[in-house]
Parts: sequence; C-alpha cells; structure tokens
Amino acid sequence: MDKNLQSILTKLPKELEEAMRALPDSLLNQAEEFRFKSGQPVSILSNDQEYALSYIVNQDMLTSLLNRILHYSFYAYETELANGYITMEGGHRVGVCGRTVLEKGAVRLIKDISSLNIRFSREVIGASDACLPHLFREDGSLHNTLIVSPPKCGKTTLLRDLIRNLSTRGYRVGVCDERSELAGSYKGNTYYDLGPRTDILDGCPKEQGIIMLIRSMSPHVIATDEIGKSADVYAVEAAMCAGVSLITTIHGNSYEDLLNSAIGGLVQKGIFSCMVFLSNQPKTGSIREIIYARENQELYHKKIT
Repeated sequence: MDKNLQSILTKLPKELEEAMRALPDSLLNQAEEFRFKSGQPVSILSNDQEYALSYIVNQDMLTSLLNRILHYSFYAYETELANGYITMEGGHRVGVCGRTVLEKGAVRLIKDISSLNIRFSREVIGASDACLPHLFREDGSLHNTLIVSPPKCGKTTLLRDLIRNLSTRGYRVGVCDERSELAGSYKGNTYYDLGPRTDILDGCPKEQGIIMLIRSMSPHVIATDEIGKSADVYAVEAAMCAGVSLITTIHGNSYEDLLNSAIGGLVQKGIFSCMVFLSNQPKTGSIREIIYARENQELYHKKIT
C-alpha cells in the first residue's frame, strides 16, 4: 500500500479505516475515488468498477473527516472550499458538496457538508516515455504543447511525468501548481519526483505565477495544469514573448472544443503547435491522436497506435 493511500486511511473513523485495510490490496492500490455521501454506504471506485461498503455515512462523520483533511484549520482553506474542492497533501483532490453561502452573488463558503469525494493522484514514473519524442520539432526545439482530454483520462499524470523527464534531460522547468496537484506540495516538501531542475510555485494563480517564474527562475519550459480561464491568455502570451516553451492541459475532446474554449484565440493563432489528445481506452492515459499546427496554420493529424 503506497504512502499516499496510508495517509488518507488514517484520517478515516477507526471502524472505517479497519474495514478499508481489510480489503484486497489489488482493489485499494487501483482505487480512483473514495465517495462519502450522508445516509449512503461508502463507495470505492477501482478498476472502473464501483464497490459499496456496509459502513453508512452520516453528517457527523463527514464533518469530522473534512476537519481532519483540513488539519482543523477551516479558515486556511476557505478560498479553496469556495471553489467546491480542496487539494490535500499528496495532490489528492477532495470534492465538497453542501449548502453554499453567497456573498455579493459569489460562493463564499460551503457548510452543512452532505458529501465528499476523494480523487486519488498517483505518480506513474515512465508514463510520458512514449509521448515525449513527439513533443520536439525536427530542429530539436520543444513544441508549445497542449494536453487535451475529458476528466479522468490521465492529463495530470502525463504532465507530471513529462516535467520529470524534461528536467532530468537538462531543461530548467518552472511549474505553476495552482491546485497543488502536480507536485503534491505540503509545507515546502513535494510528494512527487518532478526532476532535479524543476522549480515549483505552489498555490499561485496561473495568470500571476507564469509571469513570476519567467522573471525570477529563468526557465526553459513552463508547465501548468488545467489552463482555460480568459485571464490565463495574457500569461501565455507573456511566456511566448519571453521565448519560453509551455506545456499545459485543458479539458476537451476535440480540436473544435479547443476553438470554443477561453483560449480558442491562442489555438487559432497556432500558439500551441502540438496538441496531444488522450483517451481512457484501452487504458487511462492512452494517446489517441496528436495534432500539429504548422506555421501556415495547416493542421497535421498524427494517429498513435
């Protein structure tokens, strides 16, 4: 059982922790989600199957579990909770549902917690080995690369290992880890191996962090996860002007989805000259297709088999 899973189990009520530890390692080690919903059995998603335990969740248990995840410092995570999730040590994302409290029309906090969903983050060393050669031009320079897929297809896992691979090969990589999922940082320590030449700016909005890294760390490459807000566009353009390569991810399923996103203008201009589309078939993280945007804005489709 890996250390990240161990750290999560210790936050559960003792009875539930013991029930979880009694489960087969083959189930736990492949677990993708633990789901807790008031009045319902605990649910585990593993190997694309859902398993229900006999343990019934109640609201007191949810409150206790969330407090343990937050280290009993609710206010320190207030901003994250307003987005409907927090990221715990190890880079695991915890989705939170309950009653929202609004302030000036925006969600300020969530109270009366009704469900929690822990989505596991895992390091897969070598996950990017097959992809990496496709990210270089014939002259050896690195494409500005966009990794595209629907949720739960392995974007973050692939990006994390690309960072490690590039850093190991001599590239200085600046990571803007807005959601603390790439490095799994906690109190300055990282859970994951991002390579020897990687500098991590943790918890910083991308529109600020990308520019901060360019100014302070002289990276060859900037890497960040889940781009897509209109505010991100300026930072991407700043990276291009500084001659820094960019690798990032975005939710989507097709080139048309990219054109219709907040960064559609950048895609249309050919700023991202390499777009890697992932699938969960035949397994999570499979490369379905790579699209290259040439200087004349002609698209070249490359199927990966």
